Amino acid sequence: MEDTPMNFSMSREKCQEFLTGLHVGVLSVAADGRGPLTMPVWYAYELGGDLWLVTDKDSRKAKLIRRAGRFSLCVQDEAPPYKYVSVEGPVVAITPVDDERHVRSMARRYLGIKHGDQYTEDILKAPDRREEVAIYMQPERWSSADYSQSS
Repeated sequence: MEDTPMNFSMSREKCQEFLTGLHVGVLSVAADGRGPLTMPVWYAYELGGDLWLVTDKDSRKAKLIRRAGRFSLCVQDEAPPYKYVSVEGPVVAITPVDDERHVRSMARRYLGIKHGDQYTEDILKAPDRREEVAIYMQPERWSSADYSQSS
């Protein structure tokens, strides 16, 4: 009798639910003549919607995302039982940052209300603040694993 490989993939619903959780994402975007740019990012996602992140308008990341028109994001639980979700898709919008909608909500998501508000106020007061954009991606391809399913 042959061993059948176990399928650790999550359903689309479980992937979406996991993606809404609080994780630092690892973004990857194609870079001509080099390996992809891969870096940690804060992100936001609501069930069934677009994923978005904030970055400096003139950053290498923003320039590469504009050029490629798509990017990938992987999020994971680093503690056993390990889980991850990776999404890839097209950029559907790049908009100027709205300080309340984008900066404050993201800071509160990752730092809590008190520290998120302080972080936001520090950003808003910074004399050398750069212009930021919100980049929206529509998840198109999903990959996942949930190793808690191995029992």
